[in-house]
Amino acid sequence: MNDVPATRLPEQPSLGQLRKQAKELRDRSGLRLWEAQLAVARGYGFASWARLKRHVGLLTRYSRFPERAIAETGAGTFLRLACLSYYDDEPGRWDQARRILERAPGIAEGNVYAAAAAANAGALRRVLAADPGAASREGGPFRWEPLCYLAYARHDPGISLEAALETARLLLGAGADPNAGYLWHGLPTPFTVLTGVFGEGELGPVRQPRHPHSLALARLLLEAGADPNDGQALYNRMFEPGNDHLELLFEFGLGTGDGGPWRRRLGDALDSPAEMVRGQLAWAITHGMTERVHLLVSRGVDVTAPLRGVTATSLAATTGHADLVDYLVGHGAPPPDLAPSDAFTAAVLAADRSRLERLLASDPGLAGHMRAARPALITWAAAVGNAAAVEILAGLGFDVNAKGRTDVPSDQPWQTALHQAAGDGNLELAQSLLRLGADPNIRDDRFDSTPLGWARHFGQQALIELLEPITD
Repeated sequence: MNDVPATRLPEQPSLGQLRKQAKELRDRSGLRLWEAQLAVARGYGFASWARLKRHVGLLTRYSRFPERAIAETGAGTFLRLACLSYYDDEPGRWDQARRILERAPGIAEGNVYAAAAAANAGALRRVLAADPGAASREGGPFRWEPLCYLAYARHDPGISLEAALETARLLLGAGADPNAGYLWHGLPTPFTVLTGVFGEGELGPVRQPRHPHSLALARLLLEAGADPNDGQALYNRMFEPGNDHLELLFEFGLGTGDGGPWRRRLGDALDSPAEMVRGQLAWAITHGMTERVHLLVSRGVDVTAPLRGVTATSLAATTGHADLVDYLVGHGAPPPDLAPSDAFTAAVLAADRSRLERLLASDPGLAGHMRAARPALITWAAAVGNAAAVEILAGLGFDVNAKGRTDVPSDQPWQTALHQAAGDGNLELAQSLLRLGADPNIRDDRFDSTPLGWARHFGQQALIELLEPITD
C-alpha cells in the first residue's frame, strides 16, 4: 500500500489521470482497484480516495490562473488591467485601465463586472434590476464574482467612499457572497473579497496597494458575514508595519470560530483560526514587529505553546530581538532555555560580547561548529540591520559573502548581506561590510543581480553612489 511516494498534487490535477494512475498501480502490483486507489490517495496525503476526489473537484471548481485571463472586449481589457492579479501587478497597468474607462465610460453599462470594478453604482443598479442573479455570477477575464472585481480594482485611487460602499451594498443586497474568492494557481489559501480589499503582498504596497477605502469596505463585508479568519489577507499584510487590518479583524472574531466556508471546503489544508494568529505572532517576533507582538498578545494569542518548534522567547532571542524576551515572559511565555548553539546565536545578535566570550570559553569549538551549521547567520544579522553583530561574526571567521535568505532566518542561498544593505538603503552597514571584505560584484542567486542592482531597483541613491565606483 506504499507503492506511491508521498508527493504534492500537480497544479491542475486531473481525476482522469489519477484514475489511470490507480489502474496502472493495480496492474503492476496485483492490488485490487480500491486498494490501488487508496494507495494513490495516501501517496498524495489524503486519507481516502473519496477525499482525494473531493479535493480535486474543489481545485477544478475554484482554481484560477491570472496569466491565462482572456480579454476579448473593451470591458474585458479594462478589467484585466484594472485589478490586482498577483501575477503582473504594477501602476502602469492601472493607468492604462483608467484611460480606457475615461475614453469609453459606457463599458460599465450592461456589464456587471466592469460596473463593479468602476464602482459605478448607477450602471450596476440597472444591470441588477434586469438580472439580479448577475450579482453572484462568475465571469469576466478572471472568472470572478462581481464583488471580487470591486475588491481588487486599483485603477482609480480617487474613487469615492460613497461609490465603493454603495456598489458593495447593491451586490450584497442582490445575494453576492461576502466570502467569494478563488484559489490562485490551486494553492489552498483562498484569495477572498477581503484579501482583495486589504491588498499588499510580497511585491509591497506600491505594486499591490490596499483598496483606497480598505477599512470601510472591509467593515461592510465583515458585517455582511465575511469570515475574519482570512489567511491570505493576513499573509499579504504581514510584511509591512501597520496593524489596522488586524484590529478590525479581531473586532469581528479573528482567531476564533471554525474558519468559515473556505475551511469547511478545504479542511486541514487551511490553518485553523488559532493557527493563523499564532503564525502571525511567530512572524512578528521573528521580524521584531514590537507593536504587532503587543497587539497579538493583548488579544489573547497564546504565547505559552511552541512557535515553529521553539518557545516564543527562544524565537525572539535567536532572531535578534532580545527586547521582546522580557515582554513575552511578563505575559506568560516561558523563559528561553537555549542550547549552546542557540545561545551563541542569541549572544551574537544581541552583540553581547561578554556572554559570547563565556560561551566560547566553555566550548572553544563552538564558533567553528556554528560556521558550519549556520553559514548565513551573518546575512540574517544584516537583515535585522545589526552592524555590531555583523562585525562580531566576521571577526569569528564567518564569510561576509555568504548567501542566505533575509526574509526568514535560513541558509538557503539567496543573497548576501551587502545585497540586503543595498536594498534597505543602510549606508553605514554597507560601508562596514565593504570594509570587512564584501564583494560588490557578487550576484544573488534569485535575480542574478549585484548589490548595485538592488540599490537601483529600490531607489537607494546613497547606496548607488557608494557602489557605482567599485562595481565592474
